[in-house]
This record gives sequence, C-alpha cells and structure tokens, in this order.
Amino acid sequence: MTNELSDNLFSLIQSLSPSEKRQFSLYVGRIGVNTDSKFLNLFKVMSKLKKYDEDVILKNTKISKRQLSNVKAHLYRQILISLRLNPSHQSMPVQIREQLDFAIILYRKGLYKQSLKLLDKVKSTALYYEEKNIAYEILDWEKIIESQYITRSIHNRAETLINQTEELTELSVVASKLSNLSLHLYAIFLKMGYARTEAEAIQVKEDFQRGLPEYKFSDLGFREKLWLYKAYLWYSFITQDFLACFRYASKWIELFNDNKHLIAVHPVSYLKGNHYLLEALFYLNHATLFEKVLKDLETSLKDPRVPDDDNIAALSFLYLYSNKLNLRFMKGEFADGDGLVEKIQKKIKKYRSRIDEHHIMVFYYKIACLYFGNGENKKSIDFLKKIINNKDLEMREDLMCFARILNLVAHYEAGLDYHLERLIKSTYKFLIRMNDLHEVQLEMIKFLRNLPDVSPLEIKNEFRQLHATLKQYEDHPFERRAFLYLDIISWLESKIENKPVGKIISEKAQQVIR
Repeated sequence: MTNELSDNLFSLIQSLSPSEKRQFSLYVGRIGVNTDSKFLNLFKVMSKLKKYDEDVILKNTKISKRQLSNVKAHLYRQILISLRLNPSHQSMPVQIREQLDFAIILYRKGLYKQSLKLLDKVKSTALYYEEKNIAYEILDWEKIIESQYITRSIHNRAETLINQTEELTELSVVASKLSNLSLHLYAIFLKMGYARTEAEAIQVKEDFQRGLPEYKFSDLGFREKLWLYKAYLWYSFITQDFLACFRYASKWIELFNDNKHLIAVHPVSYLKGNHYLLEALFYLNHATLFEKVLKDLETSLKDPRVPDDDNIAALSFLYLYSNKLNLRFMKGEFADGDGLVEKIQKKIKKYRSRIDEHHIMVFYYKIACLYFGNGENKKSIDFLKKIINNKDLEMREDLMCFARILNLVAHYEAGLDYHLERLIKSTYKFLIRMNDLHEVQLEMIKFLRNLPDVSPLEIKNEFRQLHATLKQYEDHPFERRAFLYLDIISWLESKIENKPVGKIISEKAQQVIR
C-alpha cells in the first residue's frame, strides 16, 4: 500500500461525522460474519488514531504486514459504499446515476422493456436537472437496446433518439469549449492576478476571443449559460472591468433564481456566484448594496436547498469571512479586529485540509491590511511574513509582490527603520524577478529609501509630493491595480492630515452615498 493511499484512508476516516461512523458500523454489521472482520477492526483502530501510525495498527489488529495493503483498500471501498447509501449524500446526480445502474441491471437480465421504460424516465429527470452528460450516456444505452432487440416501444423511436443525441452533442461541444475557456482564464488569474501591462491585456483578450465558441444564445441551456457567464466574468476581472464583473455575476445569480431546483444540484456554483458579485461590488465601492448582498448570502446558507456538508461548510467560511473583512475595509472599520481574526484562524485550522494555500494566503493579506489600518503594524508584519516566507506559493504573483510593498510601509510605520534598507533591496529584486516593477511600486520604493535622509520639518512635504505623484495613477488602466491591494492614497492622506487611516477611509465612505 502506498503512503498516498494510507493518507487517503486516514483522511477519509477522520472526515466522518459520528452519525456516518454509526451508519458504517450498521452497514457492516448487517452481515453477521463481518462483525469480527479484519477491515472492521482496522476501522475501529484507525478511528481512534490522532495521526496515521502503522505500528499501532499492526499491534492492535490481527492483520499481518503483508495483508495490510489489501485490507486498507477493502476498507476504503466499503466506507465509500456506506457513504453513498447515506441519505445526506443522496444528491440528485447520485440518484440519477443509481437509476441508470438499475436500468443496466435490468438490461443484462434480459428485461429490455423494463430497462427502456426506466431509462426514458431517468433521462427526463437528468435533462430537468441539467445532467446532460448522464443523459447522453442514457441515450447510448437506449440506442444499444433499440439496435439489438425489436422492442416495438414507440413509433419513430430511432429518429427521436438520433435528434436528441445530435442536440445534446451540439450543446456538449459548446459547454466543453466554454468550460475550457473559463478554466484557462481562471488559471491566468491565479498565476498573475490582474493584467499588469497593455501587452498582457491584449494577450488575454486574444485568448478570450480565440476560445469563445460560436453559439446561439436562445439554444443554450442552464449549464452552457453558466460556463458563458463564468468565462466573461474571469475575463472582466483580469482586465479590471469591474462593472462588467458586476453585470455577469448578476446574470449568474439570476440564472439560479430562474432555476431554483438547480441550487441543490450546483450549490458550489451558486455560492461562488454570490461571492463574485460581492467581489465586484467591493471594487466598485458600492458599500450599501455590498452589505445587502452579504446578508442575503448568509440567509441563503440556511436555505434547505443548499446542502449541509463539509465542502459547503468550508466554502461558506471562505466566502463569508473574506467578505466580512472587505466590508470593514469599505467602511474604514479597522478597530477591534482581534475577535474576527481569532474566528478566522480557528476556522482555517478546522478547514485546512479543504482550503487551498492560495486562499489562506489571501486571508493573511487581508488580516495584515486590517491590522495596518488600525495602526497595529507589528501584527500586520507577522501576517505578511506568513506570505513572504511561503516558498510553496506559486499562485497570485501580484499578491506576493504587494505583500512585500505593504511589509515595507508597515516596517516604516512601526519604527523598524534598521530593517528598511535591507527590505527595500530584497523587495526591489523580487519585483524585478516577478516582472512587476511598475510606476506606483517604483515611486513607493524611492520614497521609502529616501525617508531616513528627510528632515522631520520636511516630512509632510514629502508625503504631499508622493500623494500628488500617485494620485495621477488612480485611473490609469494598469497602474491603478496597485490601489486594489493597498490604499496608499488614504495612508498618505492620513500622514498629511495627522488622522488614523481608518478615519480617512471612513470619511470617504460616508461621502460616497450609494
């Protein structure tokens, strides 16, 4: 047995709830001979372990080292079968697949008419719930039976099956191309973030236009429209067209509102759509609507149509708390953040195995910004170090770059000047290596490098000069991305006006009546 499978089995057992463990014991115990079986004993021992330990397993079971591999594999399969029978995991796609399995069994028993009747029924269900890949497979089985046996099921049966297959094939090609395009754009965003130069924006536009298939909108179903909106949304995010982001995220949510029966089938996409709508509103600085959508999202998580499982729980934490931090930034409410940060850290620990490193680092950056906004610079530096020292993070190069910029500013604010020159040099080299040394970053580094030589009497004048220089980049199509990560303008205004940066942002938020 490989270490990977050992880890997989242990992780699976650790993920089981008490009710799922009880069900497994009942499932195994339905056959008396299983009550003292080796795989059940292995399950009992592994359930009590805090970490995988093969020596403890061999010592507390009658399994030999040679048998262990096979027993693990058998146990893994039995747990999955038990989970599949659990009502909480009986999602519509699983139920449709189960009915298809029953129809295939009937076919192999020679009960062709019964099989066709069940296939036709489950095909209608699959199409209603937009499970078109399964519907296509069902059509294949229908054609196999019709082509091998004279069933006399209905008149023009062959033509009906051919037309249905051709229609699904055309939609499948469109959906496949749109899903490929969406995934390609998402990969670009994870790698580099927002377009940094005109050349990058042109390249993304060319990729988008090349990957976009020909289609007639009126022919598209739910699945095809969902992939279409996802592709347009990612393209809009990368090119910083946040109004278009809002438009396509809204269409995404409207699609689910028009097909409420599909929320339970695609709960992850439903939650993601709400999250991206909030992201767009955050960048558009639409605080009032943002707060309403966030409350609606919290309410929707209690909707019985949204499954209550481990995956949804992890995503709910991710989207809710990320946007709770964003709401604080929009309102300039940086004080008393310790309670929120403590909750986030506990939940990161709880869901660590289900949340990727990229999203955890985004949380750390937002927490660092929260503490920086409240003047708690050493706490901010602690969280920034988690990003800067993460050697395994290969995504969001822009996040790593701006973490270093904020780290410089936080060191200056914390009075840790003796580190500044070394940090400036390492940050400068890093930005060059990442091809991310643009005007805003360059001006910030020049400013911080010269600060130790500036007279205290001239310091405010230096802040004013930098403010005037950076202000011209606020609406620049590519330089403005710097302000999406770090509100340098508000920080400079706080230094000029001798006010906390949170108060500056709060005053700006109150002026913008949305």
